[in-house]
Amino acid sequence: MEFKDYYQIMGVRRDATQDEIKRTYRKLARKYHPDVSKEPDAEIRFKEIGEAYEVLKDPEKRAAYDQLGANWKAGQEFRPPPDWAQGFEFHGGGFAGADADQFSDFFESLFGRSGFTHGSGGRTHREFHARGEDTHAKVLIDLEDAYQGATRALTLKHSELGTDGRPHLKERTLNIRIPRGMYQGQHIRLAKQGGVGIGKGDAGDLYLEVAFQPHPFYKVEGKDVYLDLPLAPWEAALGATIKVPTPAGAVDLKIPPNSSGGRKLRLKGRGIPAREPGDFYAVLQIALPKADTAAAKKAYNTFGEALKFNPRAGLGA
Repeated sequence: MEFKDYYQIMGVRRDATQDEIKRTYRKLARKYHPDVSKEPDAEIRFKEIGEAYEVLKDPEKRAAYDQLGANWKAGQEFRPPPDWAQGFEFHGGGFAGADADQFSDFFESLFGRSGFTHGSGGRTHREFHARGEDTHAKVLIDLEDAYQGATRALTLKHSELGTDGRPHLKERTLNIRIPRGMYQGQHIRLAKQGGVGIGKGDAGDLYLEVAFQPHPFYKVEGKDVYLDLPLAPWEAALGATIKVPTPAGAVDLKIPPNSSGGRKLRLKGRGIPAREPGDFYAVLQIALPKADTAAAKKAYNTFGEALKFNPRAGLGA
C-alpha cells in the first residue's frame, strides 16, 4: 500500500488554513469534474482530490493524519503503526456525504468505518435542546487486561479550530474501567463522555475501540491466543510435561511423543475469557542446541550414526 500525501495532491502547504483548503478544493473540483473537464486523467484526479479533501477539511481527521509526520513521501510503501491513532478522539459518524466506497486502501487503513459507525445520536442545530455527538477513539490495552480487567488513565486528544483558522490539539484525561473478557474490535461505551449537548441536551457517548498492545510472547486472533513454544528435540521425540506460560498463569502441558514442529496443542477455554471464551494454542517449535563445543559435535555425530535419519527421503534424495 502506498502512502498518499494529501497536501501534495491538493497543492496546499501543510500549515494551510481550513478556508484555504476549502477554496483550493472548489477550484480543483471545477477543473477536474468528469462532466466538464477535458483533462485526460480528470476522473482519477477528481477522486484523489475528493479523498484528500475528505481528510483535510475535517480538523480531527487532518490532525490525526498529521500525527504520521512530514517525513513520509508520496508513493512510499506504507503500513499504519497499530497505535497511530491511539487516544485520538473523533466526533460524529459517516463521511459527510462523500462516496467513501471510492476511496483508496490507504484512506480505509487510517479512517475505516469501524470508528465512525455509531452515528451522532440525532444532534441538530435547529433545536435549542439537542443531544451531543457521539465520539470515537481507539485504545490499546495489554492482553493481561483482557484476562483480569483493569482500570487505566486514558489521555484523549481532539482538535479545535483556533483563531488562526488552523486545527490545534487539546487533551483530556479519563479514568476508564476495562472489563474482563474484552477482545480486539470490541467497544467500551462511556455514557455522556462524548460531545457537549446544546442547551439542556445530554452529552453524547464516547466509544473506545479496543486493540491489543504487541506482546513479546503471544499473538491474538479473535478470542484465541497463540504461543510459539520452543522444545528441545528430545522433548518433542520422547514426550514431556513442561511448564507453559499463559496470560492467566503457568500451566503444565503434556507434549505427546513424536511431536513435530508446527503442531498446535489446544488448551480449551484458556483464551480470552469472553462470554464464550476462546482457546489457547501452543504452537510447537523445535529448538536445536548449537554444535559449538567438541562435546556437542560428538553428541550430534553419535546421534546421527545411531538413527540413520534422512529428512529428505520423501524428495528422493
